Amino acid sequence: MAMHGMRRKASPAPSAAAVVLALVLLAAAAAVSGQPQPGNKQTAANNPRLQRAYVALQALKRAITEDPKNLTRGWCGPDVCAYFGVFCAAAPDDPHALTVAGLDLNHGDLAGTFPEELGMLSDLALLHLNSNRFAGGLPESLPKLHLLHELDISNNRLSGGFPQHILCLPNVKYVDIRFNNFCGPVPPAIFDKPLDALFLNDNHFDFELPENFGNSPASVVVLANLRLRGCIPQSVGRMAGTLNELVILNAGLRSCIPQEVGWLRELTVLDLSFNQLQGMLPESMAGMHKLEQLDVAHNELWGHIPEGICALPSLRNFTYSYNYFCTEPQRCLDIRRIDDRQNCIAGRPDQRPGDQCLAFLHRPPPRCDEHGCFGPPHY
Repeated sequence: MAMHGMRRKASPAPSAAAVVLALVLLAAAAAVSGQPQPGNKQTAANNPRLQRAYVALQALKRAITEDPKNLTRGWCGPDVCAYFGVFCAAAPDDPHALTVAGLDLNHGDLAGTFPEELGMLSDLALLHLNSNRFAGGLPESLPKLHLLHELDISNNRLSGGFPQHILCLPNVKYVDIRFNNFCGPVPPAIFDKPLDALFLNDNHFDFELPENFGNSPASVVVLANLRLRGCIPQSVGRMAGTLNELVILNAGLRSCIPQEVGWLRELTVLDLSFNQLQGMLPESMAGMHKLEQLDVAHNELWGHIPEGICALPSLRNFTYSYNYFCTEPQRCLDIRRIDDRQNCIAGRPDQRPGDQCLAFLHRPPPRCDEHGCFGPPHY
C-alpha cells in the first residue's frame, strides 16, 4: 500500500530496456520497408531531422551544469543516434528517414535547466528525465513535441505553476510530474485529456477536485501529498470502466465518501488515508469486485464496516485503523492483511480509550449533501 511518507522513486513508466526494444522493433520494421542500411549511415550531416536533433541535444548539454555520471560526455559529433540515452527510429511520416524518437536520462543526477531548443525534437515520442536535479520550468516550446506519448519529469526540482503546455500535447498518454515544487491550481482541463496515467503527487498544488474529474479515462491517478480542498466529486463514478488505481492520501480531503466510489468496478487499489473523511463507508463498495488493496486509515470514519466489503473476492489488504468504527464483521478478520487498530471495536486489541470513542460518537454526525460535501450538521 502507498504510505503517508510516500517514498521518492522512479515512475512505473516503461524501462529503458523496454523503450530500446520498442524502438528497435520500429526501426527493424522500417528497415524491411526500405530504410537505408548502415552502409548509408544517417547522421546530422546528411539528415535534416537529425541535424535539428543535434542542435537540440547540444543545447541541452550546454544547459546541464552538473553531470556526475558523465552521461553526456560522449554527446559529440553528428552521430546523434549513438549518444547515450538517445534512441532513433524511422520517422512516422517517412520510413526512409531516421529521427530521434526517445530521450531517456532517468536517474542521471543531472543538474541544469531545460532549453527552448528541446522543441526541435519534434518527432520525440518518449521523454524520460526523472530522478535528476533539473530546475526552473518546462520550455515554452514543449507544444512542438506533437508526437510525445510519455512525459516523465518526476523527482526533479522544477517549480512554478502547473505546466500548462502539457495541455497542448495532442498525443500524450502518460504524464508524471510528481516530486517537484510545482504550486498553485491544477487546471480542470487536465482531466479532459485522454491520458492513461496521471501522477501529480508530492508537489505544492492547491486546488479543488473539479466536477469534470470523472471525465478522465486514466487507469492510474495519483494525487497524494497535495493540498486538495472540497469533496470527492460524484463524477468519479464515470471512471468505472477504466480506473485501476486511485491514490489520494494525505491530500486534505474533507468530505464523505460518495456512493459513486463503489461503482469503480475495475479498481484494484484505493487509498484515501490520512485525510479528513467522515461518515460511513458506502455499502456500494461491496460491488468493487476487483479491489485488492483498500486503505482508509487516519480519517474520521465511523459506524460499521459493511460485510460486503470484507467479502470482496480479491481483497487482500484492508487498512481502516485510526478511525471510529464500532463494529466489524468476523469475515474481515479472515482477510490476509488487515489493520483495525485505534478504532472503537469492542473486544479487539489496541483500540481507542472508551471516553474518546464516546466523545466522538456524541458529536453531531456530519450531513453530506448530494455531492458528498459537508452540509450543516444535524442536531
